[in-house]
Amino acid sequence: MRLKHNFKNLKVWQKAVDLAVNVYELTISFPSEERFGITSQMRRCSVSIPSNIAEGTARNSSKSFSNCLDISLGESFELETQGIIARRVGILSEERFTTFSEELSEVQKMIIGLKNTIEENPY
Repeated sequence: MRLKHNFKNLKVWQKAVDLAVNVYELTISFPSEERFGITSQMRRCSVSIPSNIAEGTARNSSKSFSNCLDISLGESFELETQGIIARRVGILSEERFTTFSEELSEVQKMIIGLKNTIEENPY
């Protein structure tokens, strides 16, 4: 099997890794009682986004890669929902939420763009 894409060279993967690192930094300030709650959920989702992008690059078909991108996009929407909840319950400030939301939105757009490109140019 020939590697179709080097995931480390994909800008969307790089941005998604940055997002995951930022989510870890963001959730450090969350209350300790949330360690197994929203903190854990947000961290797992954020790690899953670039992980699924990387997994997709090893797939043998465009359809399989696109499916991995669908999963990654779904995780990003879960993460967005968790961020909204964290803001609404008061453990994430409006300012920090805005920055997080903008970064997440950029990653979501990039995932959609890559998915569209792969579906338009199958291998």
